Amino acid sequence: MEQWVVRMEGIEKRFAGVHALKQGRFDLKSGEVHALVGENGAGKSTLMKILTGVYRMDEGRIVYKGQEVRIADTRMAQRLGIAMIHQELNLAKDLTVAQNIFIGREPRKALPMFVDDKEMNNRTKALLRQMRLDIAPATPIAQLTVAKQQMVEIMKAISYESQVLVMDEPTASLSDSEIDELFRMIEQLKSKGVAIVYISHRMGELKRITDRITVMRDGAYIDTVPTAEVDMDQIIAMMVGREIYQPSRPERKQAEQAAPVLQVNGLTRKGKLHDISFSLRKGEILGVAGLVGAGRTELARAIFGADRIDAGEILVNGRKLQTTSPHQAVKGGIGYLSEDRKHFGCLLEMDVKTNLALASMSSFARALFMNDKRIAEAAEQRVEELKVKTPGIGQQVKYLSGGNQQKVIIGKWLTRDCEILIFDEPTRGIDVGAKSEIYRLLERLAAEGKSIIMISSELPEVLRLSHRILVMCEGRITGELMNDEHASQERIMNYATKRIV
Repeated sequence: MEQWVVRMEGIEKRFAGVHALKQGRFDLKSGEVHALVGENGAGKSTLMKILTGVYRMDEGRIVYKGQEVRIADTRMAQRLGIAMIHQELNLAKDLTVAQNIFIGREPRKALPMFVDDKEMNNRTKALLRQMRLDIAPATPIAQLTVAKQQMVEIMKAISYESQVLVMDEPTASLSDSEIDELFRMIEQLKSKGVAIVYISHRMGELKRITDRITVMRDGAYIDTVPTAEVDMDQIIAMMVGREIYQPSRPERKQAEQAAPVLQVNGLTRKGKLHDISFSLRKGEILGVAGLVGAGRTELARAIFGADRIDAGEILVNGRKLQTTSPHQAVKGGIGYLSEDRKHFGCLLEMDVKTNLALASMSSFARALFMNDKRIAEAAEQRVEELKVKTPGIGQQVKYLSGGNQQKVIIGKWLTRDCEILIFDEPTRGIDVGAKSEIYRLLERLAAEGKSIIMISSELPEVLRLSHRILVMCEGRITGELMNDEHASQERIMNYATKRIV
């Protein structure tokens, strides 16, 4: 019994209109990596937020190191030695690496009103050296890549000498080499007896890094299995309880023959983008691949007018588009789904109805007032069309799962009836079931004549959905592939690392 660090039994949790956890259970051994998997909305993050003090359970019991505890808040969890690295990073961008790691518990000088920055930086250096990370303690967080920020979050958790570490989608923003580095860190922590809960939708990672897998579905516990004794198809079947759509490579003839609706000529932004030129045809899904930092998101933001450009032009249906602001881009028929949906995609505190109408408010206006009836009718139509799982259109978006939040954002642009849609990591952080639905939706939109730019870090996804693939490296397009039998992950990676074949 001493090997069990955590036992959670009979956990119940309800939010407004949602029964999030139904007799939830989970256990964790010292020195193991235990995967917790399930579709978005299955209750994984809610269960772990109860363990780490973010939420309080309505019913149930938690036994930690043999003692029953009620974890009142995150500070209590930290004192016990339980920490969580959230999918959405929780760092102060204007503070340094060291300040973020030791925030609220900074070392003091002889006069306690003064922070001992030198000591704080030295402690941070020691932590970073221990995990073999090449980051300067005095670097502002805003200057780090998302991947490096992820590493700082891990360092912050380690600095509490945590015995239980919960990682929620830790590799969602990391490149392959950075994932290797993360897994090395996990193995090092595991060898020291740290117990790790690993939440991920990337099935390929589970075999590589985990010892056991617990599956949840619809807020309930399904099963726990040793990783070595199960294959991923069995895990997926337990997760979704239904057949998963696996699209084949699309037919490209129709898109090849269609007229270009978007032309980008010589697009340049100093230090970010260098002489980018390409076209997008009606009914085409154009995949954009590349490693972290290749400039894919910068390209999307420049086309959408979110970032200024220094040179180049953008034409929609042959007419030059003024990309001085997103407002101009939307007027020109362009919609943009950001990779950071919670900051740039939707208003979490607002309801589903309002979010679905956000990009089309002027069309719902009647004199000085909004036509609430028309907004509600349009929202109901989108919810039904996209199969958004919600108690109703009045539900706050923050209570929806990641996959359903993504559908609401897509629905916002469909309500606007944008001709060109830019999807930046459309399946980031969502489960295999929700991915399947997003794949079907993208294919349907293309078949209906929408033109789509799809940025994705998952190469199998790019190959499954794209008619044509652009590959970027260091702000440049280094390759273009028609998605036929010659396109492969290896060829994409050659272009992505500038090894031109």
